[in-house]
This record gives sequence, structure tokens and C-alpha cells, in this order.
Amino acid sequence: MPLFARKIAAAAMALALGIAPGLAADVVRASLPKAANPVGTWQTTSGDARFKVSMCGDGTQICAKLTWLRKDARNEDNLRYLNKYVVEGARAVELNKWRGTVNYKGEAIAGSMTLVGDVMNLQGCKGVFCQSMQFQRL
Repeated sequence: MPLFARKIAAAAMALALGIAPGLAADVVRASLPKAANPVGTWQTTSGDARFKVSMCGDGTQICAKLTWLRKDARNEDNLRYLNKYVVEGARAVELNKWRGTVNYKGEAIAGSMTLVGDVMNLQGCKGVFCQSMQFQRL
């Protein structure tokens, strides 16, 4: 039996027997998935850029600002985004997934961010053309 199912079964049995109802509720709560916190500093997997992800808008949205570029990544295209928001107003659409606007090469593109542990995947699409990037939490 999978661990999750065992925890639920144990909690149900404890409740049925009237044993430690508070403990049973804690076991059930601990088994439920929790939203990950995207706030912090993130780096591209290649190590050439870092971004600061923060809460913005009404406090439930997330934004990402390009804060650092490695020396060999400091070209004209990248420098125009330095210290500017490249993701704005992303709203949670499901557990650990947000959708918002990605500013890329002078265009506002629909994008999504998905967080799994300390890895964030960003995908931006314009029409049928999509590009993905992966980031690691620092």
C-alpha cells in the first residue's frame, strides 16, 4: 500500500476508534500537497543569469526581475533587461503553477511558471512557437 494511502487509512482508523482525533487530523493535513514558495533568487541552469522572484500586484501575483548577468552573457540584447521585470503579474492557476506575461525580445508573451522543489520551469509561447527555460533556486 502506498505511503499516502497508509497515512489516510491510519487516520481513518484512529478517527473511527476515537483515538487522538487531533493527531489523526494532523496526519491527514501533513499528507496533503502544499504550495511551494517561488520567492527567492533563481539562476538559469547554464549559470549565465539570475532572477529575483517576488510577490507583486495584490500580493498574490509573482514577478521576476533579471538582477545579474555573467560577464560573457552581457550583450546588448540581455543588458536591456538587466534590473527590469521579465515576468509580471503571474497568477496561480493550480498548485505550483502560475501564468502571466513574459517580456522577451521586446514583446509581451503569454507564459507559465511551474515549480517542482528547487527547480522552476518557465515556458513562453507566441502562437505556436514556444520556448522553455529551467532555473535552479540559489
